[in-house]
Amino acid sequence: MDALVLEDVSKAFGALYAVDGLSLRVPTGCIYGFLGPNGAGKTTVLRMIMNILYPDAGTIRVLGDPLVEPAKERIGYMPEERGLYQRMKLRSVLSYLGRLKGVSKGELGSRLSEWLAVMDLTQWADKRVNALSKGMQQKAQFIATVINDPELLILDEPFAGLDPVNLDIIKGTLLRMREQGKTIILSTHMMNHAEDLCDSILLINEGKKIVDAPQNDIRSQYESNKVILELEGDAAFLGQLPMVESVAELGREIEVSLKEGTDDQALLKALVGRVRVRTFVVKVPTLHEIFLDLVGQSNA
Repeated sequence: MDALVLEDVSKAFGALYAVDGLSLRVPTGCIYGFLGPNGAGKTTVLRMIMNILYPDAGTIRVLGDPLVEPAKERIGYMPEERGLYQRMKLRSVLSYLGRLKGVSKGELGSRLSEWLAVMDLTQWADKRVNALSKGMQQKAQFIATVINDPELLILDEPFAGLDPVNLDIIKGTLLRMREQGKTIILSTHMMNHAEDLCDSILLINEGKKIVDAPQNDIRSQYESNKVILELEGDAAFLGQLPMVESVAELGREIEVSLKEGTDDQALLKALVGRVRVRTFVVKVPTLHEIFLDLVGQSNA
């Protein structure tokens, strides 16, 4: 069973279509990235999934149910706008939110202690929320999202305000949750985070789907024509080779752009015997570069 299914979903605000005929399926047990530029419609889609907004057309099924309400106790939702009570102590506010989400009193204490330890917040448990840094509050919001042990996590920009150490804590936690069979929907405009985490990716722009596929399939469609070299010897001849389009020096390394249709191995053969090749790496396009290309095509 798919964790989430959208069929031809649309949502307009006046004359503006925030979401326009969107269909997708999120398999159970994966990390699925919602990507797109600011204003693409990502948050609107998540709010419709959670019944905060209602679609003008189309259908949404969450955990097999056409209505989100019966499934809400099986979902953890972390909105872009955070909502912890600032003057309450951290343990108290998380306990309150846990009870609201249906966690029994007997389970709540041990579950909360475990999550505080995982997020490195144990020593802050009896401090008021407004005494915590922005990154600590972000981790506390994450605990509030997962305290009910949800099957499905819906996270809207969960990495905002995190330093590298806390970013690694959240990323590692998400990967472990996927290994446990949880489904995670992750909305972000940070391509490097999606690249590290996501099994499949939806890219939307101006409310329309541009691509929806496993990350490996998307990458396989983009062949690179660039090779990164580190050479010993005089490499002045590189620009004159018939397969070379251009050459750029990057400190100790050299980036060579090959002409269209050229096999990178032809370059390697041309180098052997003339210089010592210490590094020869075919440059794989990043998700960021693919994103820019696809959004650019969409805008055009």
